[in-house]
Amino acid sequence: MARSPGSLRGMLPLRSRNADRRKLILAVLAFFLCVHLRAALAERSPPGAFSLPDLERRTFGYFWDLADPRTGLTPDRHPTRTFTSIAATGFGLAAYVVGVEKKHVTREEAAGRVLTLLRFLSASPTGEEPAGVSRHRGFFYHFLEYDTGTRFRNVELSTIDTALLMAGVLCVQSYFDRDTPVEEEIRRLADGLYRAVEWDWVLRDSGRLGMGWKPESGFLKAEWQGYNEAMILYVLALGSPTHPIPAAAWDAWTSTYQWGTFQGQEHLNFAPLFGHQYSHLFIDFRGVQDAYMRGKGIDYFENSRRATLSQRAYAMENPGSHRGYSGLVWGLTACDGPANARHQLDGRTVVFHEYWARGAALTEIRDDGTIAPTAAGGSLPFAPEICLPALRHMWESYGTHLVGRYGFKDAFNLTYPEVEGGWFDRDYLGIDQGPILLQIANHESDLIWELMKKSPPIVRGLKQAGFRGGWLDP
Repeated sequence: MARSPGSLRGMLPLRSRNADRRKLILAVLAFFLCVHLRAALAERSPPGAFSLPDLERRTFGYFWDLADPRTGLTPDRHPTRTFTSIAATGFGLAAYVVGVEKKHVTREEAAGRVLTLLRFLSASPTGEEPAGVSRHRGFFYHFLEYDTGTRFRNVELSTIDTALLMAGVLCVQSYFDRDTPVEEEIRRLADGLYRAVEWDWVLRDSGRLGMGWKPESGFLKAEWQGYNEAMILYVLALGSPTHPIPAAAWDAWTSTYQWGTFQGQEHLNFAPLFGHQYSHLFIDFRGVQDAYMRGKGIDYFENSRRATLSQRAYAMENPGSHRGYSGLVWGLTACDGPANARHQLDGRTVVFHEYWARGAALTEIRDDGTIAPTAAGGSLPFAPEICLPALRHMWESYGTHLVGRYGFKDAFNLTYPEVEGGWFDRDYLGIDQGPILLQIANHESDLIWELMKKSPPIVRGLKQAGFRGGWLDP
């Protein structure tokens, strides 16, 4: 039966609306296709000549592009999707400050991101249940689920990772100091998060801080002893206005230090370079000394410089006969590796590892030929004369195998025999990107260091630990 003119007129708007909807869907698909195409091209395009501004810009993108838009949490790695990392999230907070100062984003954009994260952290579920919570007694679980922001599998409440998160929290509290509703809320939430951490709860009978806790089994047996990345943990615990640990805890920790000479450098030894870097991302140790360092006649900054020089000297000596090691290819720290495998190479047995805390010091050697660019990047302020040439060489020599949209990928191993030309990681790691980005900023302008000098908990914690001199005694 033929339609009447009235029924035809009723159909035309519907067809028009359907056409408009299809156009909108196609436009959205085209947009996302364009975004993914640009990302793919950025990964495959040659990085070109090395420059610190380019490395800094790309590395900042890791934190800005990849943070979860709902929670603000930073992924542990990319492009492999695993979980979010609270340590990387702490680095990400400080990264937003760098982004504003380098004019990658506006202050308002960064403040919005920071507020999203701090609101999520402040409202995240807490309790001693084994699942469905993010934190307990102010400490956060080491890794959190992407979708819910709650505990990932059976990981521990981590004291050091919580400390790195809180260092980032205090950093943005110092930076966002304007009298606006957003920045006032940032400061209020930051203060609440830091005050909630019960540092004294994890103080063990030895007088030293424990490494963590699990609801299934209680406190981990491991304690923080021997020089390592835990300086920031002890400083924040000593400086707490609500749950401080006694000043004697610092002496209990330093009593376990291991001083000695490695590769011609006399210093406090710790094998992976991250232990000489993480606390220094936030605290300027130049010219300030505790009792231990006053006795040695140096400061912790000089100690990290010596550790960096010793690693380069180790690579030049190359006792493991690994391929590629030189004065321009060096740097052992915690990173991914090619495989858990054993191979016979040139009449010797080489045991390769996947993720491993690689390092070289008087105390131990953990070396399977895997180099991590963050080792040189995170030591940039300590020894720029050797770190900059190493970064430039690795950038320009290995191109897209090692460098992509977000700067340096995690690691590479030229010795590994099962991949022609050597193994190169496909992932970027948040705990790599943070040291690179923040230390570029500190090297260029003392940016993060100057902010943290204005943080009362940092100043209070250092003084409780017995630090004197330099900027602490103006």
